[in-house]
Amino acid sequence: MHIEIDGRPVPDESLRTPALDNYGHFTAMQVRDGRVRGLGLHLARLDSSTRELFGAGLDGVRVRELIRHALDGAGVRDASTRVYVYWPDGDGTATVMVTVRPPAVMPDAPQSLMSVPYERPVPHIKHLGGFAQVYYGKAAVRAGFDNALLTGPGGVIAEGAVTNIAFWDGTSVVWPDAPALPGITMGLVEPRLPSVRRRVTLGSLSAYRAVFVSNSQGIAPVRRIDDTEFAVDTDLMRTVAGVYDSTPWDEI
Repeated sequence: MHIEIDGRPVPDESLRTPALDNYGHFTAMQVRDGRVRGLGLHLARLDSSTRELFGAGLDGVRVRELIRHALDGAGVRDASTRVYVYWPDGDGTATVMVTVRPPAVMPDAPQSLMSVPYERPVPHIKHLGGFAQVYYGKAAVRAGFDNALLTGPGGVIAEGAVTNIAFWDGTSVVWPDAPALPGITMGLVEPRLPSVRRRVTLGSLSAYRAVFVSNSQGIAPVRRIDDTEFAVDTDLMRTVAGVYDSTPWDEI
């Protein structure tokens, strides 16, 4: 096989798998001073997804060594880091690719979301090939929103294009009871908040006082979903941020 990019041959054979094969999975994390929140959840996600997709587990010790190696190679201690897992045909073990980029944080400004009629396939796995998420996310930005909100038949809300979403009814933090990726940040804060799972639809938005989203970059309030406006509940956001900020950092 011969591969060129912009007329230049790809020099490294190992790059061909991630370039051509979108059957795999990944996890994304923010690293600060060589540490990450919820490292155990990241490693569990990688192991369980590798078992489901490829029939064998992934050693967490190996993953940590590879992340450390990539951070050392980049000469940084703070980064946005992703761990991708593939399993090339005929290979006896998983191929793990680690990317290191500058650190990122969730934008401070309250988010606006445009609902779109799309549910991710196999949503419990953070898998590759999320074309529709990118497509709808860009469409939302072109329409004047910050990102897309994924919904199913009947306007059932599942998740954001790249976030989990939660609703505040004045008593409980309501996480949509619909197929969605269980995000790491969600996994850290949900057990420590007055949380419930409930079916949430576009038609029931008026029942909620406030909304927020979460992903590996942090937590942010939502000010609008389609034409429905929400006030930013500063007390709620202070509580959620306090729970998240108090989560310990784990050494990689």
